[in-house]
Amino acid sequence: MPRVIHPLSRPYATRWGAPVVDRVDTAIFEQRYFVGCMDCTYCFDSCCAYGVDVDGTNVARLQEHQEGLEALTGVPMERWFSGEWNDDKEFPGGRQTRTRVEGGACVFRNRQGRGCLIHKYALERGIDYHLLKPLVSALFPLTFDYGLLHPSNEIQDSSLQCYGDGPTLYEGVRDEVAWYFGADLVAELDALRQGALAQNAPST
Repeated sequence: MPRVIHPLSRPYATRWGAPVVDRVDTAIFEQRYFVGCMDCTYCFDSCCAYGVDVDGTNVARLQEHQEGLEALTGVPMERWFSGEWNDDKEFPGGRQTRTRVEGGACVFRNRQGRGCLIHKYALERGIDYHLLKPLVSALFPLTFDYGLLHPSNEIQDSSLQCYGDGPTLYEGVRDEVAWYFGADLVAELDALRQGALAQNAPST
């Protein structure tokens, strides 16, 4: 289908007030990736190599679990984040930092297995992982900039190792979009997806 930046019927904010999206790149309905991350046998968590942006309110929530996360990761809290902060109204709380990279990967990457230790910690403690895991991580490989919901850079430059293999980006994180932005946005995106599919269906 042709790639189009499509305006939404209204702005949609996350449950924390930011980010807010008012447009969508229809490439999210076409481009594909391997959704079953923990079933992947070839990437070795390469998408965790650079750390991730995390908002200040999320940092505070993680710090509330200092003892448990330090025990699980083996990394003291003072090494969790880069220490560099940026004012950014697109993030909850209006500012963001980044998780630290050590040994070629995010400090929260599971070195003894696979995946994110924040996610693992939340599941083991019966905590909704959305409350602790960075928003950018949960939405990946979708992201947001200046009101636009669109594919992450790793999709746009085809550097994601599992790019092109599996369901569409939107299908892969549809439930995440619903959790953060609400059912109304998902309903509108579902309708846009169906319209795009119908428009681009082969004629008989």
